[in-house]
Amino acid sequence: MVVDNSLFEVKNISFDYDGVEIFSDISFSIQKGDVLCILGPNGTGKTTLIKCLNGLHDINSGEILINGDNIKKLSFKQISKHIGYIPQAHVPSFPFKVFDVVLMGRAPYLNLTDSPKDEDKKIALDALKTLGIEDLKDKEYTNLSGGERQLVFLARVLCQKPDILILDEPTSHLDFGNQIRLLEIIDNLAKSGLSIIMSSHFPDHAFLSSTKVAIMKDRKFIDFGTPDSVVTEENLRKAYSIDVKLIELDNKRKVCVPMKTNLKLDL
Repeated sequence: MVVDNSLFEVKNISFDYDGVEIFSDISFSIQKGDVLCILGPNGTGKTTLIKCLNGLHDINSGEILINGDNIKKLSFKQISKHIGYIPQAHVPSFPFKVFDVVLMGRAPYLNLTDSPKDEDKKIALDALKTLGIEDLKDKEYTNLSGGERQLVFLARVLCQKPDILILDEPTSHLDFGNQIRLLEIIDNLAKSGLSIIMSSHFPDHAFLSSTKVAIMKDRKFIDFGTPDSVVTEENLRKAYSIDVKLIELDNKRKVCVPMKTNLKLDL
């Protein structure tokens, strides 16, 4: 259900590519400090949906509203002041210093002939400090580990001073420890007032950092709501076609345990 005066509203959107429907009838809203986790199997359209939400793809029908403004009426520069986006993969091409990579996040606030001002440099340094990676600022971005690059890219996005962060499977290339560390960072950013939308392959992530969850299957949301109401054994069975057991730990957090199956891979 769409909530009035939401920061970000999605109303009955659909998208097709060359006549092939990718998703349809998607609606939801988020407010300041929300973390929405979008779950679903491979090929269900999560990444395409993410790209529509930040204006990289034009939807075929429906509306996407940022603070009540239709995203189709906003320039890319205007969208970048509201939305920070981290794609699933970002391969570095040039050996820029980390500080310079982060400073690029100020681009929406600069003209083509402008040079970054002292204020822009301070914002970049503050973003590095927020993520605890100030010590990396003079290193070459291409020489960093995958986890470090992810944090640097996140710092660059924070430099945009967005209201909303949209992250496409932000933990997919991270080891187990760094996955949890990044989710803790996401949780802290939400507590500071940012609204976050992220896709994930891991239902456990919904319990770790989300206030809202959507499960996407067969080109639409099959459920949307709080983690406890949406991440159920029945919904996970529908989404992934396997049996899953939910176990509650002593600290009251739930974990998802997939049961072994002899079925073939669903690629």
